[in-house]
Amino acid sequence: MMNDADRLQTWIERGSVNISQLFFQFYKELQISDTEAMLIMHLNAFHEEGNEFPTPANIAQRMNLTEDMISSSMQRLMQKGFMEIHQKLDDQGVLYEVINLMPIWSRLIDCVFAKSENNEKETSKLKEGQLFQLFEQEFGRFLSPMESEMISMWLDQDRHSPEVIRKALMEAVLSQKLSLRYIDRILFEWKKNNVKTPEDANKLSKNFRKNTIQKNVIQPEKKGTEQIPPASNVPFYNWLDRNK
Repeated sequence: MMNDADRLQTWIERGSVNISQLFFQFYKELQISDTEAMLIMHLNAFHEEGNEFPTPANIAQRMNLTEDMISSSMQRLMQKGFMEIHQKLDDQGVLYEVINLMPIWSRLIDCVFAKSENNEKETSKLKEGQLFQLFEQEFGRFLSPMESEMISMWLDQDRHSPEVIRKALMEAVLSQKLSLRYIDRILFEWKKNNVKTPEDANKLSKNFRKNTIQKNVIQPEKKGTEQIPPASNVPFYNWLDRNK
């Protein structure tokens, strides 16, 4: 499994993320002060220049802070778990120290994923709200508490997506069987057949209707001719008759 360092490096190489932009977007959320944020950016700049262990004196030449202030800020950042000091071996086997900024970059990754999850949750809530409105629109009235609870069960317990439930509602509307019982039966059959998306539902419904048309073909009598009912006579599958 790819660790945070490898994942971040992959993102950077693909141009999917810019460290500076990502940092300035989230450092306030991580409760990093403006002074600490500028210090981290200077440390990152030194790293990019090949200096993995800049001293407070080095940094003071670029910031309006004293060496003592910089040392104190670096200690606070280490106490907060935003950076670490590691030891490495050079080509001659001599130990040397480096300032590791990966902890702060890992925290930034967590912020990105948390934001993405929050956006997905907000989008899901919006879709669910629109779903209830659509039901009221099609029913031409407000939903009863029991009806609202049933729709919530489809979402929360049966784990149907709002898109699939919307598709089942449209199926009921077009079949002129507008009732929650009928829609519940549709969703029950779809779940048994592993329907996950509206596209899956379309494919399954198409197959059921095709079979229905074939079953309704009137076999020719000896003295008659074969008659096939027009497709308009069986336009929609009766899901309540599924097990009959």
